[in-house]
Amino acid sequence: MINVKEYRGHIRNWEALCRELGVDPALSREEKEREILVKAYETWGHAMAEHMHGMFAFALWDEDRQELFCLRDPFGTKPFYYYQTADGRLLYGTMIRQIMEQPGFVKELNEEMLQIYLSLTYVAGEDTFFKGVKKLMPGRFLVWKNGELRIERYWKPEFCPDESRSLEDWAQEIHDTLAKIMPEVKTKEENAAAFLSGGVDSSYVVAMSDVQMTGSCGYEEERFDESVLAAQTAAYLGRENTRCLITPEEYFAIVPYVMYHMEQPLGDASAIAFTIACKETAKIADICYSGEGSDEFFGGYNMYRNAERYGENLKTFYVGNTNIMKEDEKKRILRNYREDILPIGLVKDIYEETEGLDPLTKMSDVDIQIWLEGDIYLNVDKMSTAAGLEIRMPLTDRRIFDIAARIPARYKVNAEQNKVAFRAAAAKVLPEEVAYRKKLGFIVPIRIWMADDRYNQDVREKFSSETAAKFFRTEEIQAIFDDYVGGNSDNWRKVWTIYTFLVWYEEYFVKR
Repeated sequence: MINVKEYRGHIRNWEALCRELGVDPALSREEKEREILVKAYETWGHAMAEHMHGMFAFALWDEDRQELFCLRDPFGTKPFYYYQTADGRLLYGTMIRQIMEQPGFVKELNEEMLQIYLSLTYVAGEDTFFKGVKKLMPGRFLVWKNGELRIERYWKPEFCPDESRSLEDWAQEIHDTLAKIMPEVKTKEENAAAFLSGGVDSSYVVAMSDVQMTGSCGYEEERFDESVLAAQTAAYLGRENTRCLITPEEYFAIVPYVMYHMEQPLGDASAIAFTIACKETAKIADICYSGEGSDEFFGGYNMYRNAERYGENLKTFYVGNTNIMKEDEKKRILRNYREDILPIGLVKDIYEETEGLDPLTKMSDVDIQIWLEGDIYLNVDKMSTAAGLEIRMPLTDRRIFDIAARIPARYKVNAEQNKVAFRAAAAKVLPEEVAYRKKLGFIVPIRIWMADDRYNQDVREKFSSETAAKFFRTEEIQAIFDDYVGGNSDNWRKVWTIYTFLVWYEEYFVKR
């Protein structure tokens, strides 16, 4: 007898699996997907994930074997955590708060994570800010039997560049594959909207979907506002578009809510805007499309253009998309600094896996395994869940990645452009000015707002608080803040990363 103890997600190829496994497709979505998990486990055992596409994390109890089987999808779009109690039990769940509520959990801060966090702005690797609480990392499954824990890796990114094909060949394969995936992403009966920015990723997803309603975030500060471009794209595609104007007052007011529901601190400033977007979208739809994944798969970040110049030096410093605070600065500001806790240690195994491959592939692989899981997918899952919205990401799919893994670096980035092949695919359904628009990213005017005394009072208070004094030399972090307010806007990420940790800590260790 197999019992589904925990499940969150969406199985994309459910129709094919229902036919293959003998599951009644007329069941409700939740009943159907849970039955698929049971039948897939009975049929394929621990290899079941090889047959599934989608976003998922789950735990199954095998009564006959007296064995717990837990699995997280290949890219980590859904979280999964576990904790071993002092009396030898395993607590687990897709939310840390689930684990905290169970008997045997002891809440302690894992202060070592702060050093990693101050560099990366997110929680990378299997450890968390709660001592003893670990993540089941992407592409892994966990077996708990007779009080013993075993973790195995069933999937990892593997790259094999194929130089024999043309740019058009790659663009057509991307386009054809996405066309096959899109009908799986939702049923015709489901009510969905889509996030739409001024960029190619979300625009391509909308163009390939049947959603009629799109939503965009905007600001009064024009140079940060992509909503005008998004509205133009929506008009071209014949879709409706609504604009959510985010004010600095609303932005700062929601920070504690975000840090609480995130469950761990996240210094990505776009997460706050994303939260507001989720709340607004949840008013009109149950499901929302989003375009995450393509930047890491297809070479979307501008820094990737420097890959060849970095060469073999990458393994000495590149730890992912963000690295805002160096060791000498952390040593200066932290009360408890340890020389042996270095971000580069998180990616050592990844560089070993990509030995002999080109520098761009190495950078992409680090971001796929570290940045996506620790920042992007965490944000998407936690904030959509808090808002009661389900987000589905068509571009995050093994079938899409399989194409990216074979595309040579020259069809990902060149001197003039990033995401070369992906943009060529998108241009099949989008105007060239959209398909080839320069990447802006999900930017917010925080670097302006946080220097304004009308909005930064809580930041000032947190920097001089008792909480700050527990972890930081307050005169040192105040100097960083003063330098930022004084005109060094490059310091805004450091200020924001320290601030979000302090807000999170108070939510979990002071108020509760």
